[in-house]
Amino acid sequence: MTEQSRGPQRRLVIVVRADPVVCGHATEARGLAEVALTRGFDDVRIVTWPIDTLKAAGLPLKPLDELLPYSEGITVERPGPVGDYRVPDGRHLLGMTGRLVELFTDGVPTVCMSMYLSPHANAVVDALRSVRAAGLGADVTTIAEAVGSDITNVVRGCLARGELGAAAALFTTYLANDRCVAVSQYTKDLIREEAAQVDLALGTRFAEEVAARVQVSYPAVDASAYTDLDGTPERRAAVDAALAARGLHRDGYVLFLSRVAAAKGADDLIAAYRSSLASRTHRLVIAGTGPALADTKALAAGDDRIVFLTDVSDEEKPLLMNGCAAYALPSKPRPEFVETFGIALVEKMLAGGGPVITTSTGGIPEAVGDNAIEVPAADPEALAAAIDFAVAMDGDERAEWAARARAHAMRFDRTAVFDNLFTGLTAPAPIG
Repeated sequence: MTEQSRGPQRRLVIVVRADPVVCGHATEARGLAEVALTRGFDDVRIVTWPIDTLKAAGLPLKPLDELLPYSEGITVERPGPVGDYRVPDGRHLLGMTGRLVELFTDGVPTVCMSMYLSPHANAVVDALRSVRAAGLGADVTTIAEAVGSDITNVVRGCLARGELGAAAALFTTYLANDRCVAVSQYTKDLIREEAAQVDLALGTRFAEEVAARVQVSYPAVDASAYTDLDGTPERRAAVDAALAARGLHRDGYVLFLSRVAAAKGADDLIAAYRSSLASRTHRLVIAGTGPALADTKALAAGDDRIVFLTDVSDEEKPLLMNGCAAYALPSKPRPEFVETFGIALVEKMLAGGGPVITTSTGGIPEAVGDNAIEVPAADPEALAAAIDFAVAMDGDERAEWAARARAHAMRFDRTAVFDNLFTGLTAPAPIG
């Protein structure tokens, strides 16, 4: 029997809001999937949502025609809905759960990872429960990765409304997985604190189990896509060409590149930029889409120094990061969202260029260490001073900041993160 005819021998399934969604998890899923092919997995599936469903949900999306392809061996599946209009909600979730049942029961040993507890971990746990209840054989190990919005957007809302059953259901689903991870120590602490509130109300013991079982696994970033942009004249020329195509030039702009949402602080950045000395010499580039884009554009109306880019591709992103005089992500805590890590900050530190300006909100300190200019959240005056400080750096000082930042950010490279996360779960890597 040939290698091809015998079928896959080990499978990784990742359930996630994948590309084209503008989301750190989409980036992380891609990175883990690529590394899995070098770590003994010969079949990698990313199970996600249909494009039309993502559009209808109003999620910020990347341009479809500019997405980078996945390597051979990675299959993106977008199961369709099950049922008709009489199932007003849950049709897509049932389709996803059904596809997982099929993948779990075809005889291939599988590791299945979910990113976001609601609804992705629900689909995984429900699929495995169905498999076992039906008496079907399945060799499946599960990993559930929790982010802060699982708590701020779900559990806190449940507690505020007295919906304790939903909060308990989320923790039960999370802890039903074989390996439970959080994207930062801040996130783990947040999960434990909210679990304690549920325990207090219901007499459960979720906080104790969270403390004992949840591990920290930082998001995985493809460092190779961001490093070495200054390594050769050809790479520098590629950066300069990309900037010229946007009407920009190296070190001539302050960059915000992230999801445009209220918690990301673009409104504070616009106010700070306008009051800074840098506004006389540098432009402000706000790159990204999101729910606050219209409001942010309204704040900048009539100011031709502020440029909005809503169609930045995966290939262009590191070039814009490398060419900026400073990168600002002034995140601030909001009831619906707290920055629990900051993948874009790590990407920027890997890319080089001007220094990072950010806040100490949530898990950001874990992402940047002492390699960023830190300002208080929601403080445009301090932010303006930081911008002026950053753009006034001389070449040697900028280079020193960039080198330190890149060395710190390399700890989040996808290979290192994968190996730590999948310890004991992976087959031996192929030889040769």
